[in-house]
Amino acid sequence: MKIFVVFLIASISASVSFAQESTSTTLTLRTAVESAQRNYPSIRAAESGAAAGAAGADLARTTYLPRLDLVFQENRATRNNIFGLIFQQSVIPPISGPQLDTTTNQSTWGSSAGVLASWEPFDFGLRRAQVNAAEAQRSQAEANAALTRLDAATAAADAFLAALAADESVRAVGAAVARMETFLGAVRALAAQELRPGVDVSRAEAELAALRNQLIQAEQGAELARVRLSEAIGMPGAELRLDSGDLLAAAPPDTPATLDLTAHPMLRAQSAVIAATAARLDALKQSYAPRFNLQSALFARGSGARLDGTFDNRRGWYPDIGNWAVGITITFSAFDLFGLRAKQRIEAHQADAERARYDQAHQTLKAQQARARAMLAAAHRMTANTPAQVRASRETLDRINVRYEYGLATVPEVAEAQLLLARAEVEDAMARLGVWRALLAAARAEGDIGPFLDRTTGRR
Repeated sequence: MKIFVVFLIASISASVSFAQESTSTTLTLRTAVESAQRNYPSIRAAESGAAAGAAGADLARTTYLPRLDLVFQENRATRNNIFGLIFQQSVIPPISGPQLDTTTNQSTWGSSAGVLASWEPFDFGLRRAQVNAAEAQRSQAEANAALTRLDAATAAADAFLAALAADESVRAVGAAVARMETFLGAVRALAAQELRPGVDVSRAEAELAALRNQLIQAEQGAELARVRLSEAIGMPGAELRLDSGDLLAAAPPDTPATLDLTAHPMLRAQSAVIAATAARLDALKQSYAPRFNLQSALFARGSGARLDGTFDNRRGWYPDIGNWAVGITITFSAFDLFGLRAKQRIEAHQADAERARYDQAHQTLKAQQARARAMLAAAHRMTANTPAQVRASRETLDRINVRYEYGLATVPEVAEAQLLLARAEVEDAMARLGVWRALLAAARAEGDIGPFLDRTTGRR
């Protein structure tokens, strides 16, 4: 029975452990970036905007097609009519036919049906300019989507590296706590043998409590870093386990940043904005021209009213009198010139502003590249220096422990050596991760983090 109970408890524990593990997600740097590109809402919004831009370009092309309008109407109304003018409006229905000497409130059937086909044979380049403007809007939306994908991928990668750094802080401080707990046990043993005063026990306990407080703060920082990472990959609140791979190993060799920035998504997006502004300006320039429409119509009407004022209710409920027409309509709004000129000035100034923003974006990217190179150089120098710092700190702690055993050192000196080693271990890990963060910043400034991700998995 005891064996059965133990086996049952072990099975339940294993099941619970498996269930807990199955709900967590293991992430590498690459899978974190892929998850962000797949799940982050701003990317989906940008891609939807690009799709809407493509649909807008298709809509602009439909202006080349002819227009075909069909209508059918059935009504019952009086036939009283008067001469005189009335301005165009949408309230009073028009009545055709001559004015009669008599009026009546009697009604009769009326009907009408017709087909009107119209087509604009030439437009002096207006439709082409409108299509170009729509295409420019589509290109702008696609460039913005590419920039959004780059920003989301960079944010996810940086959040992953920050979470790894927080985990390394927890590991280093946790190791310091474990060493201090071992040291406290030794102090208690010496105090029990009256080889050390009891105050050393109290001081060691105080130092241990201080280290535990630092561990709590480090764990809080690691948890917050994971929250930020889960948000960056589009999985807020998910339980994440990080697979560091080779990111904590030796730092990769230095590579110079690319100086060609013309293909950067930020500059491509700004170039698309300039092109869209220029296309709108061109469309405005083509707008001041007459409009020609070829039109043809087939229509018929029916009415139960007669010219003598009588009604024939056997007629009117279907169109029985037909007509046809063919013609060309020319329209020209001469006074639109003033408004179009004002709109052209607006677009011209907007184009100047967008070109200035392009220059500003170009300068910003150059500055980002310079900062990335400086960060990378400093990170490599730190990775060359921190191993010596860790080694010296560990030797210092070993010697302080020996001196304490012989009564030549105090508890505060031991605690200070413990903190010195913990800081050295944290800085060593931060230096190695700092190289990757600098490489990520350089990749962001170049506009493509794909090569950076290949380096993290050992591929060139």
